[in-house]
Amino acid sequence: MFKKLVGIEPLALIPSANKTLESFAETVVLHSDMPTTANEIVERIGDADAVLLSYTTTLTKAILERCPNVKYIGMCCSLYTPESANVDINYANSKGITVTGVRDYGDEGVVEYVISELVRCLHGFGTTADGKPRTPWTGIPREITGLKVGIVGLGTSGGMIADALKFLGAEISYFARSEKQAAKTKGYTFLPLDQLMETNEVIITCLNKNTILLHEQEFTKLGQHKILFNTGLSPAWDAEPFKAWIETGRNEVYCDTIGALGDTQLLKNPNVNCVEVATGRTQQAFVRLSEKVLDNIVAYLK
Repeated sequence: MFKKLVGIEPLALIPSANKTLESFAETVVLHSDMPTTANEIVERIGDADAVLLSYTTTLTKAILERCPNVKYIGMCCSLYTPESANVDINYANSKGITVTGVRDYGDEGVVEYVISELVRCLHGFGTTADGKPRTPWTGIPREITGLKVGIVGLGTSGGMIADALKFLGAEISYFARSEKQAAKTKGYTFLPLDQLMETNEVIITCLNKNTILLHEQEFTKLGQHKILFNTGLSPAWDAEPFKAWIETGRNEVYCDTIGALGDTQLLKNPNVNCVEVATGRTQQAFVRLSEKVLDNIVAYLK
């Protein structure tokens, strides 16, 4: 059991999970507002030996150095690599601090977002980002059937998106670190990134936070009259070539959050579609997140 467990920011855990936390520590303090400075983070942690946080607060080396009692950090958010995390995991590990995170809890909502927006685009449902009546992508309403879709990053979410689009009749190709046998079995074609950009009408990036693969060369290969989705937590592209591409010709970009888009000024572009909502944060996702956060704590305490 921990002596003191502190949630330093809102955690998006379901009420029953918050109640369960009380059985893991002699004292539990859960903050319902965001800390605004490093000093405030340090003050909230105090003498706690366990800390919980989401993706919106960063625990740097400088902060952790001022919190010598911390032995466990539970990230109530996705953790893929130390480089993409909002906790200095390398420093924490060097001090014997265990850092845990979760994966694969909000992917279903992201899949539904991609399907929803793609159907609206192809059929011309609703209005454009600037409020004008939408016209079908190619003038006549289209199905997903036969649509050439390239997936950049075939992890859990990328794989789920590929499977959903395949079910609806899309032709799937992908780029990843290496060719995947499971994807080959499903009929997905592995392509070099340049070729993927050039041969597909729709590109969907499903990358870890702070991973950038689309540079000037990739946008040159992508060309015009294309649809680009980014489902990650941060832009998958260099800012300048992306801006040049979206401002030239008739292209469409879809991101669910400003973080994925990268710049609020881009919202003024009528070809940029951003709902400004994290589509993976659904009722069911909060349940999955809560269960995985609690499982991590139980495993650590054992």
